[in-house]
Amino acid sequence: MKTSFVSNMSLQNAMRLTVAKAQTEMLQLQEETVTGRHADVGAVLGAKTARTLNLHRDLQRMESLKSTNALTTQRLAASQEALGQMSTAANDAMEVLIALSGITSADQLALAQKNIGNALSTFTAAANSSFSGEYLFAGINSDVMPFKDYFQESPVSDAKAAFDDAFLTHFGFSQADAAVANITPAQMQSFIGSLEAGFMGPDWQANWSNASDENMQSRISASETVQSSTNTNTDGMRYMALGLVLGQELLALGVSEATRKTVSDAAIDYMGRAISGIDGERSKLGISESRVTQANVSLNAQITILSTSIKDMEGIDTYEAATRVTTLESQLSLAYTLTSRIQNLSLLNYL
Repeated sequence: MKTSFVSNMSLQNAMRLTVAKAQTEMLQLQEETVTGRHADVGAVLGAKTARTLNLHRDLQRMESLKSTNALTTQRLAASQEALGQMSTAANDAMEVLIALSGITSADQLALAQKNIGNALSTFTAAANSSFSGEYLFAGINSDVMPFKDYFQESPVSDAKAAFDDAFLTHFGFSQADAAVANITPAQMQSFIGSLEAGFMGPDWQANWSNASDENMQSRISASETVQSSTNTNTDGMRYMALGLVLGQELLALGVSEATRKTVSDAAIDYMGRAISGIDGERSKLGISESRVTQANVSLNAQITILSTSIKDMEGIDTYEAATRVTTLESQLSLAYTLTSRIQNLSLLNYL
């Protein structure tokens, strides 16, 4: 009788290959269960892969625009808050100026001067507001502090020095000279007129502002941009600075009541223009805020459409994938058990 050699190696190898294949498929299915899309999109979609790549690119662009719109919204909100502070300071100064009508008491004039100085400080702080490391009212010069502090003492600010020089040049004496009592309303009106020409002309940027006239623009959609800030060179801010400086420097001088009324009337007029101008800038930014909101609505709709299209092309039935994973886990468990038993097969166990 002839006997042949019997080996279980082929059985072991076959089982090992089955286990390896099942493990690979299970890893793929687990990934698909988590992501909700095919693990190898290119292999499944073939020629349609280019289309899904284009959809992904468009989706990323829309999501990027939505993210930048969030920053634009915050920038606009911060600008509105600062402009609101300016408007409030201007209205408070206006009330002080109106209340000064007919007042000659030195103490009351000094108190009014202090209140107007506080309004100027508030205005300066608001004009130098920043967001995310950039100054809001510097235009495109967003890394430069836009508004100079009038009350800077060491060295004296350019604006203060320019005012003192202008007063001395026009009248021939300084504000501290007793001769101020002889200034007539007509002379004061002439001086205020010359100041206005300086504030509304190139002297403004030489003495007060470092801002650019060009405002920041932000893209909010593929085809739309909005103004996302304003700058300290607008007429409203110039008039506010002029009105506050007149109140700060001239109302408490020892001038006649008629001359003081000339100063007060001019300051009230400028503050009225300032309030109108600042509120106008707030309205412009409000329109930008509305446009950003509308753009986000459109972007959300486009993102939904693109996401749905991508899911239709790349998506899988996650329930089916999870069920398949469970089945494979059971098969692997059985395969491990069989492999272990096959490895233990030996004639020595039966001799």
